[in-house]
Amino acid sequence: MLHKDKLLARRIYLYLGALFITSLVVSNLIFQKFFYWNPFGDVTIFGAPLFEISVGVLPYPITFLITDLISEIFGKKKANQIVVAGIFASFFSLLIVYTGNSVPATSWSPVADGLFSKVFGNTIIAVFASMMAYLLAQFVDIQIYHFWKNLTRGKYLWLRNNFSTFSSQLIDTFTVVFLLCSFGEIPWARFTGLVISGFIFKIIIALLDTPLLYFFVYIMRKRFKLAVNQEIDLDA
Repeated sequence: MLHKDKLLARRIYLYLGALFITSLVVSNLIFQKFFYWNPFGDVTIFGAPLFEISVGVLPYPITFLITDLISEIFGKKKANQIVVAGIFASFFSLLIVYTGNSVPATSWSPVADGLFSKVFGNTIIAVFASMMAYLLAQFVDIQIYHFWKNLTRGKYLWLRNNFSTFSSQLIDTFTVVFLLCSFGEIPWARFTGLVISGFIFKIIIALLDTPLLYFFVYIMRKRFKLAVNQEIDLDA
């Protein structure tokens, strides 16, 4: 690979990593707002509306799209590095929030101590729950993705993309809701409904992002003249 192509590939990897980390950190910060969306009418699951989910779910599927794209183009090692970087960024953001919550607000501050604590006070628990779910889900996603990639010799991109995402999203949704209920952040009565609603929502997003993955993989392979199952070695 030409030197200029290698520099471009590293720049793309950097930007993908930035999008991944931003999506992950933001999802942890905004999770406390829940919204209701039900395009199928008054459909309920265990007494709860079909899609009654946290806004933190909105940016989170982007992280799985990005890790699948990195896995496909740059390999398993680089995908795992992004996951580890995301963990570091999340805990560092937690430290900043904790520090901001500790210092007293002035009398004229637009955001008083009580409001700040109400919005961000539970972030520590949220990040812990999210990180436990995230660790399990992302590493499972990458492992399953490469299992199917090796088994199919780089063919059937849709298969490994969806099979890996379905499995990892089920683990993620169950784990994070279970931990939040265990810590008393969400009542247990909503556990089943939130798990099923969150999982179904993420499955829909995973199916919708499959064409995007195909598109980006096609662009990358064409630009860097990659054969099927060929990866860019950024460390070479």
